[in-house]
Amino acid sequence: MQLRYSYRVYPDASQRRALAQAFGCARVVWNDCLRDRKEAHAAGLAYVKSAQLSRLRITQAKRTEERAWLADVSAVVLQQSLRDLDTAYKNFFDSVNGKRQGRKAGPPRFKSKKDTRQSIRLNTNAFSLQDDGTVYVAKVGNLKVTWSRRLPAAPTSLTVLKDSCGRYFLSFVVDTEPDILPERDTETGMDLGLSHFAVLSDGRRIDSPRFLRRAEKKLKRMQKALSRKAKGSNTRAKARIKVARQHAKVADKRRDWHHKESTKIIRESQAVYVEDLAVSGLGRTRLAKSVHDAGWSAFVNMLEYKAVKHGRTFAKVDRAFPSSQVCSACGFRDGPKPLHVREWTCGECGTVHDRDHNAACNVLFEGRRIVAAGRAETLNASLSAGKTRTKVPARCVEAGSPREGQTTQAGIPGLFRSGSTSMGPDAYLR
Repeated sequence: MQLRYSYRVYPDASQRRALAQAFGCARVVWNDCLRDRKEAHAAGLAYVKSAQLSRLRITQAKRTEERAWLADVSAVVLQQSLRDLDTAYKNFFDSVNGKRQGRKAGPPRFKSKKDTRQSIRLNTNAFSLQDDGTVYVAKVGNLKVTWSRRLPAAPTSLTVLKDSCGRYFLSFVVDTEPDILPERDTETGMDLGLSHFAVLSDGRRIDSPRFLRRAEKKLKRMQKALSRKAKGSNTRAKARIKVARQHAKVADKRRDWHHKESTKIIRESQAVYVEDLAVSGLGRTRLAKSVHDAGWSAFVNMLEYKAVKHGRTFAKVDRAFPSSQVCSACGFRDGPKPLHVREWTCGECGTVHDRDHNAACNVLFEGRRIVAAGRAETLNASLSAGKTRTKVPARCVEAGSPREGQTTQAGIPGLFRSGSTSMGPDAYLR
């Protein structure tokens, strides 16, 4: 399986200029190739192949006066930008043809130098890990990295990122074997909500930290100061970065909390079942701010890939399943209830139910039924996770120090001493 590890990096002034040039060149190649394909499509011509675009927009473009600066960055950066465009087109075509599951993917769009997020992608030919703990990037130099934990294996690719508040990160993709945890005899159904972030079928309630709501007063003051600055001025640019940094702090706190809670649930349960919520639809209601503040989708995604990583069973219960209407004691369907009804009595057996706990129990029962029927994603079940090479999209793994006995000796030689611990939450992007 593939995992993604992200670390904070601190380039100096010359390296920041080199990275800015690499970001710009990758963006130009993307836009030039995308324009050629759009023009060919508008003219009714055949789809322009990647080999032709590589020869025209990279190799020959370097010899022209107006694109000669493309030679100042690594050729790998330019080729990977073209490959990313091919991937974007493939996702679009597969989505149109019905081969791609999930939300429909739109056609690729042009990139702007004003985008808040800039990135380049490199393969092993354009970067290397040095013995002194730095990472060499072709035509950029040795970048100083804050290593929060070891890499479990040699990385296969690297993405250099710059976020909206000016921070730089290195994101490594690593091929690694699943870390199978000891089997447990407990299974967990989970009901996600707003009053409580989650209610588990065993009765445990996870309170919602509401990071955005807590930072709202400070954000409001900073947004007001930003709105008063003249457009295009340096003071407005500084105020925008301050607002972006505050939003980044909120996002980092939420992500860190999601990782800790999801890891705890996966370690304590052999199987985890959650309801497949329509988050995008709820994000367009009057509860939008609270829904986005909770971050249900990110949390469920963490549960899903950690189940694959640790050999657990994971299944989603269809959103149409009436988890709040069915009595978990006798199975009688008592009809829909408004949100303000938090407790109700079953009209058949007389059991008094807490709405959220009853829903979590029903999700547990339905999840077991789905797994028994063979309709769940059982490739990540404990019996097969150690025997199959399941291809999983690279995800950001939980940060912190490795557990006792976990094999994580690969990485930067000579960088860590035995028993070293994490460098703290500010050192990395989880």
